[in-house]
Amino acid sequence: MSPTRTGCGRFVSVPDKSAAPTPTQPASLTRTERLDRLPFSRQHGKLLGGSGTGWALDAMDVGLISFIIASLAQEWSLSGTQVSWIVSIGFAGMAVGASVGGLLADRIGRRQVFALTLLVYGLATGATALVGSVGALLVLRFVTGLGLGAELPVASTLVSEFAPKKIRGRVVVLLEAFWAVGWIAAATIGYLVVPLENGWRWAFVIGVIPALFAVVVRRGLPESVRFLERKGRVDEAEAAVRRFEVSAGVPHVPSEPIPAEPTPPRWRELWRPDLRRRTAALWIVWFGINFAYYGAFLWLPSILVESGFTIVKSFEYTLYITLAQLPGYALAAYLIERWGRRPTLITFLAVSAVAAFAFGQANSIATILIAGIVLSAFNLGAWGALYAITPEIYPTSMRGSGAGAAAAFGRLASIIAPLLVPPLLAAGGTTLTFGVFAAAFGIAMLATVFLPELRNQALTETLS
Repeated sequence: MSPTRTGCGRFVSVPDKSAAPTPTQPASLTRTERLDRLPFSRQHGKLLGGSGTGWALDAMDVGLISFIIASLAQEWSLSGTQVSWIVSIGFAGMAVGASVGGLLADRIGRRQVFALTLLVYGLATGATALVGSVGALLVLRFVTGLGLGAELPVASTLVSEFAPKKIRGRVVVLLEAFWAVGWIAAATIGYLVVPLENGWRWAFVIGVIPALFAVVVRRGLPESVRFLERKGRVDEAEAAVRRFEVSAGVPHVPSEPIPAEPTPPRWRELWRPDLRRRTAALWIVWFGINFAYYGAFLWLPSILVESGFTIVKSFEYTLYITLAQLPGYALAAYLIERWGRRPTLITFLAVSAVAAFAFGQANSIATILIAGIVLSAFNLGAWGALYAITPEIYPTSMRGSGAGAAAAFGRLASIIAPLLVPPLLAAGGTTLTFGVFAAAFGIAMLATVFLPELRNQALTETLS
């Protein structure tokens, strides 16, 4: 400031224009803070598109088995028990894959594991087209499950760690929305290809696509900045952040150093006193939503066939119901940053429970379609909210392990549910079966109350 004489002979202080201007941004930020301040840019879109394509291919593979099994059961004269085991064995592989994949993601990197999982399940799916026995089919479905199970928690962790905090939930829900794209692709293949002669084999051949896409993932997607810093690979971390800053048109600032973490955490740390409540609640939600979703939707084409519809009509109605997933995801993506994660998930699980109960009571084409469409939309919207919550509640060094462990526990339900459907149908038909699914949604809804609300908050970096 410098004194200046006024017309009244007094002196006042005025700003000295030669002084340095007031800074408009901090002198330094952590690299994660630099990522959090960015708007959504082309680099974010590239990451979302690449990860989402892998996600859609995963969904396509999972969805295909529900259509293939309805055809294969007739061609091979399979019993209900054999059908249940063919469906469930894939989820056994997914349980193992999710737990191991999450752990590997914290040790060797998110991108590396993501690419490896695509390669494993793509090649295994293609090989399944050549099988001639139930035994060979079971073995290859287990191997396929290993890759499928590992991919989803790893992909959601990678996207979550790059998404700006103000829109992180919405971005992860949009990632999960690619599941609908993959399931719609599966329903389309089921409708157009599977009914043809040897159509189920050609459907499995189409499943080789993920193996080819693995090359794109390995070369085109970035590695998590948070992971790179924890491993002491600061130059790579800095380069990744600057690519996103350049894409967003935001100048970079110096970054504060983050100490490397030489010893990866162990699974038991998920049950530390400060984490055990959220871990228990998260696992219950994952179990309930897996049980209801896979029990209902993997059996849906077969249930419709058993209800008297032709296999083509069954696939057609399933395709209509599947299309409803898209508006469900869109609504969840909107609400998750308006209401928050927990209220959105509770609401979607509640509506899913009501829709599941209504589907069990439906006795006409119109009521079946209406209940099925509502169930599809809100169930998948709940999945989107759950995938947004899961990576957020653990620190960086155990984020992949935590997400993978929750997904693995949920996969136990996806193993059990298909095995329980035949006895449930025999005991009480669709009324009892979908009543049980409604109860599973209700239990998941109650557990959600105990999850933390982390809307518009930065991801936690450390264990302490």
